[in-house]
Amino acid sequence: MSMKMGWRWYGEGNDPITLADIKQIPGVEEIVWALHSKMPGEIWEEDEIKAVVDQIHSYGFDATIVESVNVHDDIKIGLPTRDQYIENYKQCIRNLSKFGVKTICYNFMPVFDWTRTDLFHPIGDGSTALFYQKDLIKDDYKAMADYIMSFTEKYHMTFPGWEPERMAKLDELFKAYAPVTKEKLWDNLKYFLEAIMPTCHECDIKMAIHQDDPPWDIFGLPRLLVNAESIDRFLSMVDDPYNCLTLCSGSMNANPNNNVAEIVRTPFAISLVFE
Repeated sequence: MSMKMGWRWYGEGNDPITLADIKQIPGVEEIVWALHSKMPGEIWEEDEIKAVVDQIHSYGFDATIVESVNVHDDIKIGLPTRDQYIENYKQCIRNLSKFGVKTICYNFMPVFDWTRTDLFHPIGDGSTALFYQKDLIKDDYKAMADYIMSFTEKYHMTFPGWEPERMAKLDELFKAYAPVTKEKLWDNLKYFLEAIMPTCHECDIKMAIHQDDPPWDIFGLPRLLVNAESIDRFLSMVDDPYNCLTLCSGSMNANPNNNVAEIVRTPFAISLVFE
């Protein structure tokens, strides 16, 4: 399996780390990027894509991996409007393919892409890290959202999956997701993938799903990609070479019952983007 080192970059004006900074890191060949100003369901226009890809290329980096083209909630919930948002997603795939993109990392997590209780947790060497303490989450999703969004405002950053427009409608979102059981969410994921696979083949772009972060249900919301068994179900459900994984060791190892080293060596681990 050939591998190369990439670096997640949140874009000009949205990331305190610049491409010039990343250029100083030995071995980095790829920038993993996105249009973080775009809301889920919106079409990524060609001129918007070109501007970012040209900027990345100007520093000598490849720009073949995108994280994330976020999936609209109507698709995850399974509303009648999902078909139009799926068509929009297909157009995003087509537009990205014109600029050399080969992999889209995405997730299918309800409401929240990821959860943390501390974005700047101090570590022994003086650095800070993202941190999650389960007993601080409990059932108060609004308190956690207010905490995350306070940093969005303070640092003028857009966090993927935490778009202010969506977070302002948390109660509505939770109400909309209330009838969505885990099995229904699996069905909706399958519907989405089967609909876009022909476009992925046409454009030679692989869809690499990110594991749920953290890998267990939160706030009564179902989570799907949580362990080796669920990964196997996911890949078997839509058995297609363009249906792939973003294997996030951080997310999976949050549950001590998961052994990422074993998962990597299982027969289903064929097309992977590592995080």
